[in-house]
Amino acid sequence: MALKNTVCESTMPLDIQKKFDVAVVIPTVLRPTLLRAVRSVYNQDLSGRIQILIGIDKHLGDANCLDVLLRERPENVCITTLDLGYSTSIRHGGIYSNQYSGAIRTILSYAANSRFIAYLDDDDWWGSDHLSSLLSAISDKAWAFSYRWFVDQDTEWPICRDEWDSLGPGRGINLQRFGGFVSPSCLLVNKEVCHSLFPLWALSAFPDGTGEDRLIFRELLKYKSWVGSEKYSVFYEMRADVQHHPHHEKEFSSRKILWIYDRSLIKQIIQFLNEAQRSFKDGELKNAQEKCAAILALNPYHAETLRLLCAIHEAADY
Repeated sequence: MALKNTVCESTMPLDIQKKFDVAVVIPTVLRPTLLRAVRSVYNQDLSGRIQILIGIDKHLGDANCLDVLLRERPENVCITTLDLGYSTSIRHGGIYSNQYSGAIRTILSYAANSRFIAYLDDDDWWGSDHLSSLLSAISDKAWAFSYRWFVDQDTEWPICRDEWDSLGPGRGINLQRFGGFVSPSCLLVNKEVCHSLFPLWALSAFPDGTGEDRLIFRELLKYKSWVGSEKYSVFYEMRADVQHHPHHEKEFSSRKILWIYDRSLIKQIIQFLNEAQRSFKDGELKNAQEKCAAILALNPYHAETLRLLCAIHEAADY
């Protein structure tokens, strides 16, 4: 299958030769989470024109999700898909050592019709102000970055803010080996300045075919002109095996985040939430508030509970 542009299906005529305000590069193997990732781009509060470039490394999921995304696409967004019909990754028989996307990010970075390129893994997603805050921050800088939340893969619950890993230059647990680190989903680069780093997306830093993000970051450090958005606008899905990495376990333990290792607490949290919601519905605000406090003692970042607690306070004030 050759290069396939689907932007012509737009319900609003877009001049795709005109440069977009920002481009978003998403490599994928068509995992179900691609829907969530792209929808988070649709939900951006940016009023400008967005180009989404989706590169399919291999069909491991349902390609019909692309049709769903095209139907849902806002008028200020266009989608360009790249499906070569074969994988460029050595993992699936291709040439390039990056086992997760081969040369897809490299190809789409060059193809992007925008001065600014953001990257999004197909199992991550963004808060609504991600692109607007990065574009406001970058100005004439070479690159910009945001911060991220760690999210449990099974429950999709936020675990906590990443305060030790993807923190930018000169900070975090990667300081000694790599001078710091920024996760790809947190990056925005000025293509006119940083175009020479794009080939590194196709390579790997480690024998297992991973680490292209470390190579990219090391190259980005050569550009002294960078800025952080100061926003925690990225949600990074963390698998169970990654949660058990020693440096993550150490940080989670120091923050007394226990539910990710004691999964029985998840059922308890859900039970408490159901009870809190019933109490709130019945007007028993004190009971509802007590249940919320019990949940937050187990999981201080439980989003549904925090929203319910806000509703409780509003009802009490009213």
